[in-house]
Amino acid sequence: MTITLKDLTFDDKGLIPAVVQDASTKEVLTVAYMNEESLQKSVETRETWFYSRSRQELWHKGATSGNTQTIEEIRFDCDQDALVVLVTPRGPACHTGAVSCFSDTLVSSEGGSAEGKRDRFAILEELEKTIASREEERPEGSYTTYLFDEGVDKILKKVGEEASEVIIASKNRSPEELTWETADLLYHLMVLLEEQKLPLDLILERLEDRFGKQHLKK
Repeated sequence: MTITLKDLTFDDKGLIPAVVQDASTKEVLTVAYMNEESLQKSVETRETWFYSRSRQELWHKGATSGNTQTIEEIRFDCDQDALVVLVTPRGPACHTGAVSCFSDTLVSSEGGSAEGKRDRFAILEELEKTIASREEERPEGSYTTYLFDEGVDKILKKVGEEASEVIIASKNRSPEELTWETADLLYHLMVLLEEQKLPLDLILERLEDRFGKQHLKK
């Protein structure tokens, strides 16, 4: 069924809820609201635009952070009063730096409350957010700022150096040394990804494509 914007049902404030979902992983990234103008802009630009109820104005997702969302498809429900927006995200969806605004768990599949349970990879999200902030704000005295100021050649040099240190630590059979050097390598790789404007999400998606559950069963 194909409809036009005029056929959708907006509420008494002229808004319609939009559930934003990763087109690849199907993870729910955020829930926001659109009015007719922001929906029209979303359709025309193929990037998400929303209406801020607190500021009472349109806002373009990623306009300041660079974490835009390319629209792959927009669906509507049977009552035509709610939307699902399937996107390819460029970076985190949440203002906290998390991939999704729904990162915390109230109840898990194992039963009971999951309050306080921490995602073992949450530090990567936090680190990605911090590195992006350093690149944008360039605070004085920050080592990350120094790397961005020096440019890609310096960053690449550090990646090479840290990769060599990982090799040496491995040859030394030193778990402690290998732990430190691997952490340093991961950090510098994430700085490089930010310099190249390549979201970590895309790397994770490629890992999923190559080494997902179906591949691991073989």
